Amino acid sequence: MRLISYNLRKHRAAGELAQLVSVHDPDILCLQECDTQDLRDDIDGLSLIEATSGNRLGLAMYVRRNTFRVDAVRTIGLKKSLHDRVLKPAHERVLGARMTNIDTGRHVIVASFHAAPLTALNSLRRNQIRAALDELQSLGPDMPVLMVGDYNYPVFKENLGQRVREHGYTLTLSDDRTYTRYRVFRGHYDFATSVGFDISNITTLPQGTSDHRPILVTAVAA
Repeated sequence: MRLISYNLRKHRAAGELAQLVSVHDPDILCLQECDTQDLRDDIDGLSLIEATSGNRLGLAMYVRRNTFRVDAVRTIGLKKSLHDRVLKPAHERVLGARMTNIDTGRHVIVASFHAAPLTALNSLRRNQIRAALDELQSLGPDMPVLMVGDYNYPVFKENLGQRVREHGYTLTLSDDRTYTRYRVFRGHYDFATSVGFDISNITTLPQGTSDHRPILVTAVAA
């Protein structure tokens, strides 16, 4: 399975999606900070299966229909930061789908995730990550889960990785930093948490007009 995750920076990078899909041929495309009212139904063979509706800028997921059958979709709200409460940028921070691989019959859960902004504490983001993974299991207990997206977690990833492992999941970073806008905050922001998947690599793709670089995840359900 090939999956691309991309934070579009308030939809500014939406025009890059067709070429991104054409060049890298993903089975699934997970988006963050997209204008959910201005999304195409199809991007070079990938079909839009769902977009969040609680805010104009939100999450979306595209799937290659001849590879995966979508069985269920769920949007999930998480504990809010002060930034969320005052400015109300996002009501739903997780978009998950239970899918069946048409060729193998294997069931998997895939999610697009966008954590609270940098103004929040890492402890809140850890709470969001744990809650998101727990809620995704309701789509199908004991199924492989892969959650990708913008984790907004610039430092102390070793601590996060340990917390994730204690919860039964694996945290996997990409091969290069994904956020480059501010010198002090550069680093790996976009990565994956998973259980039941063998992730062979996560490649950081070239910079576009977003302040995030897209990542390409290559994984197989174990």
